[in-house]
Amino acid sequence: MAKKMPKTSGNKKQSDAQLSSTVKDSAQQIWLAGLGAFSKAQEEGGKVFEALVKEGLTIQRKTQAVTEEKITEATSRMTTMASDIGSKAQGQWDKLENLFEERVAKALARLGVPSARDIEALNARIEALTQAAAGKAAAAPTKTAVRKAAARPAVKAAPAKKALAKSRTAAAPKAATAADDTPAAS
Repeated sequence: MAKKMPKTSGNKKQSDAQLSSTVKDSAQQIWLAGLGAFSKAQEEGGKVFEALVKEGLTIQRKTQAVTEEKITEATSRMTTMASDIGSKAQGQWDKLENLFEERVAKALARLGVPSARDIEALNARIEALTQAAAGKAAAAPTKTAVRKAAARPAVKAAPAKKALAKSRTAAAPKAATAADDTPAAS
């Protein structure tokens, strides 16, 4: 609430009027400056807005580039970590597989089951013996082969003798004697 000042002499009235005029002029200038700023803002507002949009796009592009770079780094790290973990896991699986194979081989050996190496060695030995036997058979006939060869003509000769004997008896039935029957029986 405003206090009223007591009326004083004329000088004071003049100074009050001068003060009042100065305040009024200042208020008028402030008002006009505000109107000018408002008018200027309306005129340049579109330009300022476009400038802010351009600056925003620039900042957005920079932010996206930095984000993509960080994502690429993170992806690279994760890929490296995944491959490291995969190789460690593979190493563990290899160890487990070798341990399992060793234990199965020991159990089969206790049961007397031959291993793949044993079977391969036996096959190689059989092949070598087969080749050695084939080489000996080609070089010299065995005793069994000689016996078989000697026995074959004798078996074939016997039917020929019987056929000869039959033809003689058919041609001369009276001429058959005990001497002819003897060679056919042997």
